[in-house]
Amino acid sequence: MPYELQALIGTCELLAVAAAEVPVARVVPLAQGLALIPVTPAVLSALQSDGDTRKAADGAGFGWHPEGFELRLAAWSKAGPIACVEADYFGGSGTQRAAVWDDGRITLGPLTSGEFEPSPPEGSPISRALRRLGARTEQGRVDEFDSVGLSAHRSTDGWAAAD
Repeated sequence: MPYELQALIGTCELLAVAAAEVPVARVVPLAQGLALIPVTPAVLSALQSDGDTRKAADGAGFGWHPEGFELRLAAWSKAGPIACVEADYFGGSGTQRAAVWDDGRITLGPLTSGEFEPSPPEGSPISRALRRLGARTEQGRVDEFDSVGLSAHRSTDGWAAAD
C-alpha cells in the first residue's frame, strides 16, 4: 500500500500564522501539540503566484519548492521551528526527506533516506525532524512519526481532506 506526503509541520499556533498568509492552506492537528499543512497542488500554486521570486541562499533540495519558498520558511521560523517533510513509499520501500528551519535558518538537514536504505540508529529523517519540534515517542508507539499520528492518512490529499 503506498504512502506519500508533502507537508509542513509545526505547532498549531505557528501553522495558523502560515495558513493566514496562504489562504488555501489547511492546518490539520496532530498529537503532541503539533499540526501539519498538506502541501497540495493548490498550496504550491498559491505560493508560486505570490510574486516572490527571490532565490534562497541555501536551498533544502526539495524538488517541489517554488522560488522563494525557503525564504518564507525562514521567515515563519522566526516564531518557532517548522519542518518541511516528504515521504514516498510503496510496498515497504521508499524515500524520506526532512529539514527544520528555526530562527530564520535551517537547523536540521536536509536529511534524506534513500530507497532500500535502513533507518539509521537516530531514526528516520521525519522522526528526527519531529523530535526537533518537540515530539517524543509514546509508550507502545514505534517512533515519533507514529506517536504524532502521521500514519492516520496515506497521502497528502488524504490529509487535505481530513476532518
